[in-house]
Amino acid sequence: MKPIKIIFLGDIFGKIGRRGIIKALPDLKKKYKPDFIIANAENLAHGHGITRNRLQEMLDAGIDFFTSGNHIWDKPDGEFILAEKDAPIIRPANYLEEIPGQGEKILNIRQNKLLVVNLIGRVFFLENYKNPFICMDEVLEKYKNENLAGIIIDFHAEATSEKVALGYYLDGKVSAIIGTHTHVQTADEKILSNGSAYISDVGMIGAKESVIGLDKDEVVQNFINEAGMSADIPETGICQINGVYLEIDGQTKKAIKIKRIKKETEIK
Repeated sequence: MKPIKIIFLGDIFGKIGRRGIIKALPDLKKKYKPDFIIANAENLAHGHGITRNRLQEMLDAGIDFFTSGNHIWDKPDGEFILAEKDAPIIRPANYLEEIPGQGEKILNIRQNKLLVVNLIGRVFFLENYKNPFICMDEVLEKYKNENLAGIIIDFHAEATSEKVALGYYLDGKVSAIIGTHTHVQTADEKILSNGSAYISDVGMIGAKESVIGLDKDEVVQNFINEAGMSADIPETGICQINGVYLEIDGQTKKAIKIKRIKKETEIK
């Protein structure tokens, strides 16, 4: 049985990120020949939230499915899109039940069922999210009778300690734990001892010469002046493409490979 091949891309940040994906994805497909491509979309529309047009733009570019995080509500479209039963995007499962959207979804890849779950961390967040460890236990119990070929987690969190701890907690229970949110790709990709692939943060698709996607000079001045003002998003320049390539054994649900994707493309 051939392994399931997946590309998971980091947060797509604004116009430069979208243009970078459109330009880079054909080469990534040619190199890795993925069965499925997932990306985090919470920063898709000018760095804050999603719109129908921007989501469709990324679907047309070749991304199959999207996860998200705390910024998914920043545009009015987000709530309505998430409320649709067949939406190609999920929000963190450990939000309160009354929040629109699904926190997990089964996707059909070849003849396989892949469960994708979105979680959000609680460390350094002010919002009152449910415990992601307990929430994930509940999700696994919910799908314990499904014939799944793999389970992938997008853990959208600030603290590396919380991410690492969840990785060890879920090792052997899921196929991969992929960290998102900080926009800085970490160099700790590995397959844990019980067979789960792990990385603390997959990084972002956005301006290389930036502060996590925002104009570097404006952010620096904000820190100096303690201004707390918003910063612009560069629309041209070098776009960094961060992600991971995964291979999953569909019979054991264990990871066979995790490899960081780190490339650049110029956007004029």
